[in-house]
Amino acid sequence: MNIKITGKDVKATEAMKDYVAKKVEKLVKYFGEDIDVTATVRCEKNEQIAELLVLANGDTYKAVTAHKDLYAAIDKDIDILEGQIRKTKTKKDKMNKEDSIKQKEYLHMNDKREVEEEIIKTIYYEAKPMSVEDAILKLQEKPQDIFYTFINIDTNKVNVVFKLKNSKNYGIVEPE
Repeated sequence: MNIKITGKDVKATEAMKDYVAKKVEKLVKYFGEDIDVTATVRCEKNEQIAELLVLANGDTYKAVTAHKDLYAAIDKDIDILEGQIRKTKTKKDKMNKEDSIKQKEYLHMNDKREVEEEIIKTIYYEAKPMSVEDAILKLQEKPQDIFYTFINIDTNKVNVVFKLKNSKNYGIVEPE
C-alpha cells in the first residue's frame, strides 16, 4: 500500500497520514495491499476539504468531501470510495456471470446443431397460375414479404419472384 498525502493551505501532518492509512485499511479487503492512495487536504473559507484518489487493479476511484472537521471529511470519503468499489465489483461480477451464461448457451446451441439439424417451422401457401407481372404486383401488396411463389402461366412451372436488396428491383427463380 502506497499512501501520499499533500496539503494546500494546510500542513499535512503525520497524524493525518496515520489517520488516512488507518481508514484506507478498510479498502485492503477489496484489493489486497496493491493500492496507491493520494490524499489532498485543503482549507476553503471555514471548511476543510479532503480529496482521496485510489488506484487499484487498473481502476481509479475518487471522492471529495467538504466538512468543518477534516477527519469527518476523510471518513465520508472512505464511505464514498467503498460504495464506488462495491458497485464496480458487482458490475464486473455480473458481466462475467452473464458472459459465462451466454457462452454456455452458445456452446449448448452448437452441440445441438452438430447432433441434428431439423426443420422447426413450415409455411404452407397456395401457388396460383399467373404471369410474372401479376406475381410482382402480389409481392408489392405485401411489403413485409421478400418473395412470392407462383405457377408461371407461360411455362407451367413453379417460379419465385423476390425483392432485391435495393427494394426497387425484383429477381425471379425458374427451374431448368
